[in-house]
Amino acid sequence: MILNTELEYKGNLFPSKIINYEKNINVLSFTADNGVVMQITVRRDSILRFRYTTTGIFENDFSYAITKYASRGYNHLEVEEETDAYIITTSKLICKVAKVDMRISLYDAIDNTLICEDELGFHWEENYANGGNVVKMSKTAQAGECYYGLGDKPVDNNLKGKRFENWVTDSYAYGRDTDPIYKSIPFYTALHNKKSYGIFFDNSFRSYFDFCHERRNITSFWAHGGEMNYYFIYGPEMSEVVTNYTDLTGKPHEMPALWALGYHQCKWSYYPESKVKEITSKFRALEIPCDAIYLDIDYMEGFRCFTWSKEYFPDPKRMVKELADDGFKTIVIIDPGIKIDMDYSVFKEGLDNDYFCKRADGPYMKGKVWPGECYFPDFTNPEVRDWWSDLFQELIEDIGVKGVWNDMNEPAVMDVPGKSFPDDVRHNYDGNYCSHRKAHNVYGMQMARATYQGLKKFSYPKRPFVITRAAYSGTQRYTSSWTGDNIATWDHLNIANLQAQRMAMSGFSFVGSDIGGFAEQPNGELYARWIQLGIFHPFCRTHSSGDHGDQEPWAFGDTITNVVKKFIELRYQLLPYLYTAFWRHVSDGIPILKSLVLYDQEDTQTHYRNDEFIFGEKILVCPVNAPNQKGRRMYFPYGRWYNLWTDEIVTGGQEMWVDADLDSMPIFVSEGAIIPKYPIQQYVGEKTIEELTLDVYYKLGKEASQVFEDAGDGYDYIKGRYSLRDFKLTGKEDELIIQQFKTGKYITTYKTFKLNLHGLPFKIKKIEVDNVEIPIKNLISTSNTLVLDKEFTELHIMA
Repeated sequence: MILNTELEYKGNLFPSKIINYEKNINVLSFTADNGVVMQITVRRDSILRFRYTTTGIFENDFSYAITKYASRGYNHLEVEEETDAYIITTSKLICKVAKVDMRISLYDAIDNTLICEDELGFHWEENYANGGNVVKMSKTAQAGECYYGLGDKPVDNNLKGKRFENWVTDSYAYGRDTDPIYKSIPFYTALHNKKSYGIFFDNSFRSYFDFCHERRNITSFWAHGGEMNYYFIYGPEMSEVVTNYTDLTGKPHEMPALWALGYHQCKWSYYPESKVKEITSKFRALEIPCDAIYLDIDYMEGFRCFTWSKEYFPDPKRMVKELADDGFKTIVIIDPGIKIDMDYSVFKEGLDNDYFCKRADGPYMKGKVWPGECYFPDFTNPEVRDWWSDLFQELIEDIGVKGVWNDMNEPAVMDVPGKSFPDDVRHNYDGNYCSHRKAHNVYGMQMARATYQGLKKFSYPKRPFVITRAAYSGTQRYTSSWTGDNIATWDHLNIANLQAQRMAMSGFSFVGSDIGGFAEQPNGELYARWIQLGIFHPFCRTHSSGDHGDQEPWAFGDTITNVVKKFIELRYQLLPYLYTAFWRHVSDGIPILKSLVLYDQEDTQTHYRNDEFIFGEKILVCPVNAPNQKGRRMYFPYGRWYNLWTDEIVTGGQEMWVDADLDSMPIFVSEGAIIPKYPIQQYVGEKTIEELTLDVYYKLGKEASQVFEDAGDGYDYIKGRYSLRDFKLTGKEDELIIQQFKTGKYITTYKTFKLNLHGLPFKIKKIEVDNVEIPIKNLISTSNTLVLDKEFTELHIMA
């Protein structure tokens, strides 16, 4: 029997003495006398790939996670043979391979300090029931080492002392510490002695990670099949580890449309059409901004994907257009289960072309989901993905739907053990034929990929918008995501905060939670506090179960409505700031949310912080996460921080109380920041932006900020039609200097900036714009507010 434990000595096998070494450019192969081969590939100076086979023959080198666009190349590579080890040196790393047992030790090439070392190293156990091996790796934990990442695990940020399973699972109403849940992202970042590294275990079988849980000073990971195949990514900054992992597994293929960053409203379910119109009309009547309305499974005819209920939605094309005319983009759900019905064209096409998954002995995989008995497309087959993508033509191109939401794609199957496919189901796996044991964790990813492919094809020249519940590493290339079927409790508000931070640290930033909770019913206070958190998540959507009460912004009385409206309006004001953060994420893999440890790894106080996070580069957020609170204690990282509401300045490196009544929350801006803001709109594109507000926060010293803008949709930005403004702020005791450097060919609709100056320590007596003195009365509209031409290059504000 294969035990769910890393350390089962009986039956464990280990490499032995190295008898052969070969080098082929950047691929180094070591063979042991018992036939084990270890292959080390130097991908970059800071990234080494380790791959092992127990038979002397490697499997076909194929991965859904690794992008073909990942950076490659190194500055230095040297291999030396010593008496007891081979020494591999790059400009960042020294890797020592012990001759006696293939164990690995990794050192910083600059100061020769130990970063990571094998304990037992690679070992394995034969899997007699299924063939192949249970492949295992164990490493010695260094003093004070902490661990972060692994995707959507509903636990505290620091993973030390815990153990996890990666097996994508439909987890309705999951709780704190529930494991596994919806995603499998087998990547973690470790930190000790102010240096950070990451390990990505690229193995799609059921896998496990143990962070000093079973044995106090040992961390390990293992999988029930496949190869021991992992990437070692060195920082030493955590931010470098995360961006390099994101580069390896892929950044989003394009910027999201600006409207996709607005507020979205969803419920299981809004139907019929009159109910949808009632909801959207109420948003506009109350002037609560909203960009998207969602249709859950009840919009379909008998839950058949790609159909519309003739009773509930008799003319979907007209309805979608009318909603669009009022600023609402329509998003529809699509699940993988295709109802067995010979009169249903999608089923008939799939059957005729043999596109559905089969059991080992030949019959189709049949399972019950919302439509009843269903077959399931094999999305690991490229021909099936192409077919699936073409099915979106009517929805997107003809009817005008703007986005698709993939649910139940773990894949979820009702009323069966394990709530998913049996292990014997067969998959194409892009020509690497396998069982569901290998394909399970990537099934939802490949469905989202096929959906993305269809939306990109039929939305063009606009950008696609896809959401997925299930994911494997690399899914961020195609889609956004949410954290699944949570519960309307205060603890789940905390969990949502943790999951969004962890997903961002795991390369997947475009994530949010079901605001207010999917299951059960929040009270008004909980909903308001959740909205306050949710507006700082890249994906911002209220979603709730039809089994419980109403969960719209106005559902809890006027007091709550006013609070919710205030914060959704703040989200819309901050859209250019968030869009700029997305540009940095898409361009460089920089996470949009940053846990405090990612922001400042050298401060040990940040290593166990859970609540506070950095939104973008300049805004510090800490949600109020308990009932009946008029404030909370929070920790401030290094630097000086302006209270968004009062301009009070707090010096970092301390924990302190912050007042926050129900209509407020702790939000702080780093000194020196320049925060761009749009006017409040009911939906993106409602108004022509005639002036860009810049909130400027004085700093004694220097600081840089950026604003990225383009048309907000389409692909012209790729051709240089964007506007990137780099601002350099220099604060002196009696002067503030702001320099602007602009690149890109996009011409914004506004002609002026309105600068709100915060914390200026002197009274303005003189202003120079591009070396020309301007009369103060011509520029100052109110105290410490300036309006000036957007094309200035240098502004001097003097005492």
